[in-house]
Amino acid sequence: MRALRITLIVVVVLGGLFVAADRLAVHFAEGEAADKLRTTENLATTPDVSINGFPFLTQVVGGELDDVEIGIENYEATAGDDGTSIRIDDLRANMKGVEFSGDYSSATADTATGTATIAYDELLKTARSEPAQVAPGVTAKVVGLSDGGDGKIKVAVEATAFGTKLPRPVSVLSTVTAEGDTVRVKAEALPSIGGVEIGEDQIRSITDFEQRIDELPGGIKLDEVRAAEDGVRITVRGSDVRLAG
Repeated sequence: MRALRITLIVVVVLGGLFVAADRLAVHFAEGEAADKLRTTENLATTPDVSINGFPFLTQVVGGELDDVEIGIENYEATAGDDGTSIRIDDLRANMKGVEFSGDYSSATADTATGTATIAYDELLKTARSEPAQVAPGVTAKVVGLSDGGDGKIKVAVEATAFGTKLPRPVSVLSTVTAEGDTVRVKAEALPSIGGVEIGEDQIRSITDFEQRIDELPGGIKLDEVRAAEDGVRITVRGSDVRLAG
């Protein structure tokens, strides 16, 4: 009986030491991966990296991690051929089946899904912010974007008719969609401005706009977009996503 107690105690102690060693190892690996990702993606701040699944050490021996979560607070994505950028907020990605090289210099995930937000003030930069003529004597420009409810964007258009600025912006409800690597905003119903009849092409040159988003981390791509209270929520996904190297 005494021998059994001793054996149980040894098993418990060894098990505790293994768990402690496993947690220390995963904590160290998360820090190393975060630093590597910051360097590879040229991030302004160190991202959050969480390696899920237990035990970690057996995953390392197998050369593949089951589940890795990455969080990037602010990411500057390329927004066009001219090298401009657009800020992506709170990018959260979940990576499955992450294989890494023997020297840990590179890692690739089988699949990745995630979410992020483009703030309305950031998306507003792509709309027409300078007044443009939409009819004889009438100019207009977009001055604000906000949540229009039911997944729509409310576009505020400021107009001047025959030298007099209208007392308040005209509101337009617009749909937002993702087509390839581009976010498109398109008015559902065209507004009347100052009682002046305006051609569809002319008013859409103000109300409708698009924003291309390239070079998201690891090669993930836009999947879906939807207007929300704090901005346009985007979902991303990808396969064979390179995390580092």
